Amino acid sequence: MKLTIIAVGSKMPSWVQQGYEEYARRFTRDMPLELIEIPAGKRGKNADIKRILEQEGDKMLAAVGKGSKIVTLEVTGHNWSSPQLASKLVEWQHDGRDICLLVGGPEGLSAKCIAASEEKWSLSALTLPHPMVRVVLAESLYRAWSISTNHPYHRE
Repeated sequence: MKLTIIAVGSKMPSWVQQGYEEYARRFTRDMPLELIEIPAGKRGKNADIKRILEQEGDKMLAAVGKGSKIVTLEVTGHNWSSPQLASKLVEWQHDGRDICLLVGGPEGLSAKCIAASEEKWSLSALTLPHPMVRVVLAESLYRAWSISTNHPYHRE
């Protein structure tokens, strides 16, 4: 099973790249973690946010692998603990499909992305900066993997 993060935004600060890559490289070949960046639409004073959101959503959905399960990151999603996420990861593995995790831009995800989602996940009730979400998401997935494989990374 492959885990793919599809996130709006590119040109992240170096600390974001380094943080994401630190956890992504730790995954094994049988469960790689990949990041696909979708360029954010131009937002300005008179920007048509609804249209921008729809365009970003269309690009995100086009990047989803055929047959993949879509999980959207949303404030209203399930707030799983690390052990619960580990159980969810095992459940996803048994499902047999690749997993695409969609992370929206400043205004969130398009209605099409939300409709295509099979599960909704909330990292926190807090509003997190979008660059930081990539690092937190990669670390959370790695921690869940470590719990599910009895790897010593996660200690209770």
